[in-house]
Amino acid sequence: MKSTARTFIALALFWACLLPAGAHANSEISYFRIGTGGIAGTYYPIGGLIAQWVSNPPGSRPCDEGGSCGVPGLISVAQAANGSVSNVKAVGQGDLESGFAQSDVTYWAYSGTEIFSKTESIRNLRAIGSLYRESFHLVARKGSGIASLQDLRGKRVSLDEPGSGTLGDARIILKAFGLSEKDLRPEYVKPEVAVEKIKNDQLDAYFIVAGYPTKSVKDLTSTIGAELIPISGPAIEPVVAKYGFFAQDTIPAGVYAGIGETKTLSVRAIWVVDDKLDPELVYQVTKAVWNPKARLLFDKGHPKAVEITVDSALDGIGIPLHPGAKRYYREIGLLK
Repeated sequence: MKSTARTFIALALFWACLLPAGAHANSEISYFRIGTGGIAGTYYPIGGLIAQWVSNPPGSRPCDEGGSCGVPGLISVAQAANGSVSNVKAVGQGDLESGFAQSDVTYWAYSGTEIFSKTESIRNLRAIGSLYRESFHLVARKGSGIASLQDLRGKRVSLDEPGSGTLGDARIILKAFGLSEKDLRPEYVKPEVAVEKIKNDQLDAYFIVAGYPTKSVKDLTSTIGAELIPISGPAIEPVVAKYGFFAQDTIPAGVYAGIGETKTLSVRAIWVVDDKLDPELVYQVTKAVWNPKARLLFDKGHPKAVEITVDSALDGIGIPLHPGAKRYYREIGLLK
């Protein structure tokens, strides 16, 4: 049995043990997994907050009495996964009810382009909504001599794992600056592995796409120190014009210890589901996550969660909405 499956079963049993006596017999229970990313990124903690909010196990206190405002009878869990590409594939194959993915990856998967050009497109992919910005981080070891994209030439650089969304984006960015993987000494490892290799002077830099602050970058900046390399300038403007899911972005000064304001690019984090998922369930989940009372949890739960607002729920989505989500957005006037 895969570790992710064991984790889900363990969490489901944990929730079940917490239910009041008789709750099992009197109420129907349903389970809803959210595929996230590694624990060093942003997807996992954000997924935990959302899973906590949309869950409403039988026997929970009513919302108007200070209890759960989630979907009645629903137990949701955030499941650690390999990120965007893994999540869209798992949702497309029916192995997960939902998952988080970069807006560029969801579009590529749905349209069968870029990193999905040699595989079948995932046409059953649908969106619940857009959550927050995911910023490109090009992180360099302090003292590596890297101050710009051009300085990556001949350096040891991790572009993330094969098939990852970060790798696809890194290739686009490198090309914009007249570089390719052949100009680097590339490695293809996860961010947490890249950080350890940088600490051991086995790597000079790595790419990661994540909402700031992200754990792996904080780890590096708070220990041996690091630099964030700007991804900006005239070379980036054609990229933003060509790819509608890219936007110019800024990582503010002080987000990471010792690092000033850094210009970069960002994409959106999209919450995706299978088009065959019950429209009523998706409607209830969408309605729950945008309940105004969720703000208290989001604002205190993670720095990036403050960006999760209904006003930006449709930003950067390049695939169709699920009918259940569409119904909710029409009800509140966000869709005509």
